[in-house]
Amino acid sequence: MQYPKSLEDLIVEWMKYPGIGRKTAERYAMFTVNQLSKETVELFAQTLLDAKSKINPCKVCGHFTDLEICEICADHQRDGSKVMIVESSKDVFTIEKSGTFKGLYHVLNGALSPINGIGPNELNLFTLWTRLENQEIKEIIIATSATQEGEATALYIKRVLQNTDILVTRIGYGVPVGSNLEYADDLTLVKAIENRRVF
Repeated sequence: MQYPKSLEDLIVEWMKYPGIGRKTAERYAMFTVNQLSKETVELFAQTLLDAKSKINPCKVCGHFTDLEICEICADHQRDGSKVMIVESSKDVFTIEKSGTFKGLYHVLNGALSPINGIGPNELNLFTLWTRLENQEIKEIIIATSATQEGEATALYIKRVLQNTDILVTRIGYGVPVGSNLEYADDLTLVKAIENRRVF
């Protein structure tokens, strides 16, 4: 027996979210229809529309904001001489939760992946080069992921900046705190050894 069309359509929409398969989508759809009030669903729908229409990239760094310039770029207490380059706004939120970095950010909105048609022009790099010309930036900290794409992106940025006075650094990778070496994969161990420091 098939679901009514409107319910099936809702299931299909839920499945568009990452990590949500058919079973989970069915559960969400059934919960929406059976448990949520019409007012709650309307509020949820309006919240989705608001997020989609009001959230945009910061004109300076590309981070998610509902303002023209994000709160981080607008904060004059932050160290404007250091800019950390990340792949997504999610990375910014993660780093900010740690409370360890007080500089600025630049969000690329992806990583180089020629096989998927993502080259330098598809990333938020033009605004980075403009920032480097117009701001007193002394250090670029590359915090792209430790994937093939992330490494390629890091190398590309380093190559572009190699003849400038800007210090280019890369965040360290290695064995997570509290974990055993026996559970670390090969790449993690390689990075841990490469990024060793004097003890």
